[in-house]
Amino acid sequence: MDEKTRIKLVSQLMAVAGLFTLIVALLLLLNYLHVRYHDPLESVALTQLVEQFKSNPESETLIRDIRNLDLLARKAYFTSQWQIKTGAFLLLAGAIAFAVLLRIYHSLKARIGEPLISGGNLLLNRIVTQRWILSIGAILFIGAVIGSLVTVDYLDKYQKGELTGEVVAEAVTEETQSDVEVIDLIEQEEEIDSRNEVDPPTIDTIEHTNIETVAPIVEVADIPDQPTQPTEPLVGTAVSALPALNHVYFRGHLGQGISKAKNLPETWDGPSGRNIKWKAKIPKPGYNSPVIWGTKLFLAGADAQGRWVFCFDRLTGDLLWQAEANNIPGTPATAPKTTNDTGLSAPTLTVDNQRVYAIFGTGDLIALTHNGDRVWAKNLGVPDNHYGHSSSLIYFNQTLIVQYDTNKSGRLLGLNMANGETIWETVRKSKISWSSPILAEIDGKMQVITTSAPSVAGFDAQTGQELWSVDVLSGEVGPSAAFSNGIVYAANEYASLVAIRPGPNPEILWQQYDVLPETASPAVAQGLIFIATTYGVLGCFDAKTGDQYWEEEFGQGFYGSPMIADGKVYVMDRGGTMHIYKLDKTPVKLGSPVLGEKSVVTPAFTDGTIYLRGEQFLYCIAAN
Repeated sequence: MDEKTRIKLVSQLMAVAGLFTLIVALLLLLNYLHVRYHDPLESVALTQLVEQFKSNPESETLIRDIRNLDLLARKAYFTSQWQIKTGAFLLLAGAIAFAVLLRIYHSLKARIGEPLISGGNLLLNRIVTQRWILSIGAILFIGAVIGSLVTVDYLDKYQKGELTGEVVAEAVTEETQSDVEVIDLIEQEEEIDSRNEVDPPTIDTIEHTNIETVAPIVEVADIPDQPTQPTEPLVGTAVSALPALNHVYFRGHLGQGISKAKNLPETWDGPSGRNIKWKAKIPKPGYNSPVIWGTKLFLAGADAQGRWVFCFDRLTGDLLWQAEANNIPGTPATAPKTTNDTGLSAPTLTVDNQRVYAIFGTGDLIALTHNGDRVWAKNLGVPDNHYGHSSSLIYFNQTLIVQYDTNKSGRLLGLNMANGETIWETVRKSKISWSSPILAEIDGKMQVITTSAPSVAGFDAQTGQELWSVDVLSGEVGPSAAFSNGIVYAANEYASLVAIRPGPNPEILWQQYDVLPETASPAVAQGLIFIATTYGVLGCFDAKTGDQYWEEEFGQGFYGSPMIADGKVYVMDRGGTMHIYKLDKTPVKLGSPVLGEKSVVTPAFTDGTIYLRGEQFLYCIAAN
């Protein structure tokens, strides 16, 4: 091929690359303008349907139309995001190809030289034309790049290992299996005994003159640290039947958002140290809440380098030990991607009188003695979860119950607490969720209650068999259920707050659509339901009718769930302010103490004491 033929070929390819780049740039600019003025998530039609539904809440047609339109809006949004990201890559590829071909073209022209062009005006016009073409192309290219950057969804950033951002995968998930299948399994897992101890973090014990200080609330001798009798089954949902000094699940006993602890403080101040008995540095990040047995408090933390369980002396704040969840068969070599507000250690642990159990975003599940010795460990499979695994652990009798949802299926596992062997496994007819199971006694049988899209369901805690199910939720479900006086309560943003009478033929008693949570779970006691939202609203409702008694708005949203204890409602906003209200139909605020750092977790209680996890420190709060 001679030089002139090569020049002709390169010029043709260059024209194609330039045209391709210009077309992609124009499409990106048009997409930017369309998204800016026609945001699929800001649907006027959807807003009108919701307003109509408020006046006609019994309309099944409106419910169906709202759900369908909401689904279409979400799909349109994520399709638009995919188009922007794909277009940006295509634009970059086209621009690079054009630049390379342009360089080759000039190199070939320089070899053979160009003939002189007669007529200065012709040469000048040619140069001006080339510059105009390049200028317009550059403007389109830069505008398209800026448009694609402006319209990228910055909420969809992922971390890889540590809490840093990467672009997230699609948030719209596919339907999972439609049938419920209960599988009896006995899987022998290799027992692994290992313990890793490293130097403890610094403990900041606060002692101030002229500031209230507190003697230990409970003497060590008063609480057997590890009772000799075997773990007793939980029977019934009456919180009064459980020890006040232990806080063994996420959201308290049975996971229902209630504690029987008494004499709880209403005032403290983290920055000054008022009523802060002690605070301790937490070695690793995590969003799990404290659990307590006797004088020991347990937390977990994780990052790209490792996953750890921590044990603190709850009376002094001393770090007693920390054990690493490592050398577990099946653990991924690289930590899975998770969102910044989930991380690799979101699920709260659970503890009985012999062992503490923890699960991480890698699928690693570990059981340790109260002294930090490993009893068993296993990997449940790396979760296919676009935010990260966050469902907390719970147990009944000798069965550890794990809600393990992925984009492929929803599962509920029952494991032998002594060795980790699988006793039963139930495949749930639901999409992935980020809620946690709770326990409730219904018709004389302890049930595991789960919430997900579309179902709120009850399962036999002994066998895993599904006993009832109601399709009533939608969206990406994060809040867990609540239970009181035989009624199950569930809620989720873009769905409703619903009261269900469970049974073989479950009945929806009422629904309300005004104040709905995205993350925080509802709490109910004495006929009152409390809902905290991510947009900063705390609402109180009648548990029998769903009628709203009151609501309060705040500048910070809520990720941590409301807890009911000592005749009060405690709920921590994301800024670290605890909002304390009297358990009443009218909004009687008792205090707004501040922690001094951000917090997104739920408090743990023992008599006279509150334990709070901030971003960096663990706090023990107690008043004289």
